[in-house]
Amino acid sequence: MTASDRFLIDGLQYCNWSEKIFRELNAGGVTAIHVTICYHENFRETIANIGQWNRWFQDYPDLICPAVTADDVRHAKQSGRTAVIFGFQNPAPIEDDLSLVEIWHRLGVRFMQLSYNNQSLLATGCYEAEDPGITRMGREVIREMNRVGLVIDMSHSAERSTLEAIELSSRPIAITHANPSSWHLVPRNKSDAVLKALGQSGGMLGFSLYPLHLKGGSGCTLRSFCEMVARTAELMGVDRIGIGSDLCQDQPDSVVEWMRVGRWTRDSRGASGALGAAVFPPQPDWFRNNTQFAGIADGLADVGFAKADIDKIMGGNWLDFFERSFGPEQAERPQHGASAKRSAGKGV
Repeated sequence: MTASDRFLIDGLQYCNWSEKIFRELNAGGVTAIHVTICYHENFRETIANIGQWNRWFQDYPDLICPAVTADDVRHAKQSGRTAVIFGFQNPAPIEDDLSLVEIWHRLGVRFMQLSYNNQSLLATGCYEAEDPGITRMGREVIREMNRVGLVIDMSHSAERSTLEAIELSSRPIAITHANPSSWHLVPRNKSDAVLKALGQSGGMLGFSLYPLHLKGGSGCTLRSFCEMVARTAELMGVDRIGIGSDLCQDQPDSVVEWMRVGRWTRDSRGASGALGAAVFPPQPDWFRNNTQFAGIADGLADVGFAKADIDKIMGGNWLDFFERSFGPEQAERPQHGASAKRSAGKGV
């Protein structure tokens, strides 16, 4: 596989979308991106966000297209476009109605976080002082998400909740944008225990390039990042990792306040000031936009990754995960977590 044949997939972006960024995606050879269409929006507001994306698909049909299957991603690559996959960073759009899980899947959503930093109706966020784990409604929603093919994302969730989600889910889950806390200790990054469980269950980790998640922040070097990827590959397996950049290109600083505050507080500092000023930190100079993915691939080669493994990390693993995850649950699918344990205890 040559660089031009490589599937280049980003597991999470939240840019201020424009023709400029769509053209940068095209110039960078980006095959697919998972885009956030909900932070704190309710059902109707999230519908409006889909409406805006539908207009962009109409306005830039030569650059972007919607995707709900792995085949859609393949077709986008064949046509030289970037496939766009919808996801929620908060379960707010399902409100307290289990039936909305299937409805959102039919509307094209393929990822949903069970919590965003705070306690939700489903799970605990990473900035809460206590983590009681997955709630009663959360267990029901996990079963329904498994059934229809809506991927569970625990990027912003707390430790116990994340481990329980991995255990309860009959299908592999994702952490679309985070890094190991052993490399950079912040609440948003994940422990080795979580990453091991994620890898063993067939799940996916997307490495974040958001400066607050990077060792050294905006000054993080490409070498340091790629060495961290290599250590994580040893921990989880090279088939379980990819990129989830969390790129927020061209967003105004006011969006940081929306992300942190939503409607639940007036304090933009969050977590008693632990998050600092409500501004976007500068991206590291080796990844400021979608034209710079090739440099990451080169950095992975420099720390010793073989070409076949670089192809997996840059997108092949995400494509395989989409293939396994976006459709309805089938009886013949391999089971993971608690469901696998229950099955193993049954006689034949």
